[in-house]
Amino acid sequence: MYNPKSLKAEEFIDDAEVLASLEYAEQNKHNRELIEQILEKAAPKKTGRGTECAGLTHREASVLLACDIPDLVEKMYQLANDIKQAFYGNRIVMFAPLYLSNYCVNQCVYCPYHYQNKSIPRKKLTQEEVKQEVIALQDMGHKRLAIEAGEDPVNNPIEYILECIKTIYSIQHKNGAIRRVNVNIAATTVENYKKLHDAGIGTYILFQETYHKESYEKLHPAGPKHNYAYHTEAMDRAMEGGIDDVGLGVLFGLELYKYEFAALLMHAEHLEAVHGVGPHTISVPRLKRADDIDPDAFDNGIDDDTFAKIVACIRIAVPYTGMIISTRESEQCRNKVLDLGVSQISGGSRTSVGGYAGYKADERPHDTEQFDVSDQRSLDEVVKWLMDLGYIPSFCTACYREGRTGDRFMSLCKTGQILNCCHPNALMTLKEFLEDYASPATKETGEKLIREELEKIPNEKARKLAKEYIENIHLGKRDFRF
Repeated sequence: MYNPKSLKAEEFIDDAEVLASLEYAEQNKHNRELIEQILEKAAPKKTGRGTECAGLTHREASVLLACDIPDLVEKMYQLANDIKQAFYGNRIVMFAPLYLSNYCVNQCVYCPYHYQNKSIPRKKLTQEEVKQEVIALQDMGHKRLAIEAGEDPVNNPIEYILECIKTIYSIQHKNGAIRRVNVNIAATTVENYKKLHDAGIGTYILFQETYHKESYEKLHPAGPKHNYAYHTEAMDRAMEGGIDDVGLGVLFGLELYKYEFAALLMHAEHLEAVHGVGPHTISVPRLKRADDIDPDAFDNGIDDDTFAKIVACIRIAVPYTGMIISTRESEQCRNKVLDLGVSQISGGSRTSVGGYAGYKADERPHDTEQFDVSDQRSLDEVVKWLMDLGYIPSFCTACYREGRTGDRFMSLCKTGQILNCCHPNALMTLKEFLEDYASPATKETGEKLIREELEKIPNEKARKLAKEYIENIHLGKRDFRF
């Protein structure tokens, strides 16, 4: 029985409700009147508190995803862009993954880190190696990391993860500092989530991989990850442990995408119903080639057009949630979805354990990669590309450090007030990047962009203060924030 307020995985991700939603969507995918009503419901509206969006239920959003009427699909894409602009503007937050260890006791059939893979060398970073990786990332210009590790209670216990977080935060190299560490590790206990919270993490990220229970159990034949309920209920334990910001995601390509889409939104609805705040981010990774993994062996792959439609429909359904796209995707694909809802991207990423230190920008090891990186440009190249497209690459971590997390972040975002903080913060952190790390061409482009964007800050006092901060950054001072 479907119950979004239940704490049992099979009740808040109810298979019968997913299938009924997909049937409803199929029956109504050409119902123009209904689709236009759904689009109207989701459109940004001016209120006394600012601009607000109603969002959509998983059933309503599934109708949009099923719709193939060309002019209505174009309306969806325009609405997704309108919503993105209303709450995230032209800012794109930058981050990089940091792989700590590829030791893993699970047997996930889509991941090269699976226990039975004997061809991939196993590696775990020492704290000195963590330090060198962080310095290499700081030298690129990164301020925000997402740490990754396989599930292995012997090699990667929670104590190791906590020690790595402490090391990362402790390193100040030249003008570099990692100001936010997001964590993507296996489902764990409330007690361990409390420890992660106390360590000062940003977002706890855990991909469901697939919400289809039967498929999930086949794809995870052995290891702790085999337990569907324990994995699916992890975000509730994380929030019980005090973590305000959690990030959802599925690995598109493992199961039918319409099923995953509806269930993903049901999970978001569940978090909202139980905890009063939905996911801080949603990621949309697609299955990619890796050491002993052939994505062609899975028959649920999706093309770029379908992928773009999924991104747009997620943005319409959960307007205030950040959306992440990684370097799994090509430059062309990332370009397409930036306008449709994506608000965070990685740059200069390596998916190998120890993939940064000792390598040039155009060099990357492949022996311990978790997946192929399609976009292999350096961070500097990605930053310039974004600016050439009219976006502001943002290295901002201010909300997390000012306590604007969880429901506090969402309340600001839902009224559009977050723009008063984010726009100047993005410009100031971009200025830091330009001063400390950018190539001459990137710096020239960025300085022009900052001058233009400063004039768009509506509040005169804030605009004046932002200009003063940016001048101080030019003079060598760092870490200003609203």
